[in-house]
Amino acid sequence: MKYLVRSIKYFIYLIILISIILGGLVLIGAAEADIETMFRNGYDSLWQIALLFVVIAAIYPMFGFIRRDAMFPGSWDESREDIRRYMENHNYTLEKEEEGTMTFKRTGIAGRIARMFEDRVTITSRFGGATLEGLRKDTLRLCAGIEHTLNPPTEEQ
Repeated sequence: MKYLVRSIKYFIYLIILISIILGGLVLIGAAEADIETMFRNGYDSLWQIALLFVVIAAIYPMFGFIRRDAMFPGSWDESREDIRRYMENHNYTLEKEEEGTMTFKRTGIAGRIARMFEDRVTITSRFGGATLEGLRKDTLRLCAGIEHTLNPPTEEQ
């Protein structure tokens, strides 16, 4: 169900994005305000564009969201506060906390809108670290940062 909701959100996002771009082109005079002259196939192009957006929106959530393991020493109870502090320092606020799981979301509205409110990062404890799940670029960045924070370099390194 979550996958379907994400696909619908991306489809709507793409429609809004192309509408803004086309509106901007009409406003600056780079394109006429008539669909028949704006596109090579006129109104037939609209369903072709919509079909392309359906395909993109159906595929993107498969690649846009991942689950990644962060490895660090110590137990979950020892690391939990450091993880929470790290997330808060990187514009994430604790949304809910359960046994062995913390869920964070972005604090700023601009960041949340840019991510279409799909900004939730879930951190689950596991043996030898934690598993992060969320939007690909955020998850990769946060995973590397948490590992670096909880695995400080030694003098030998």
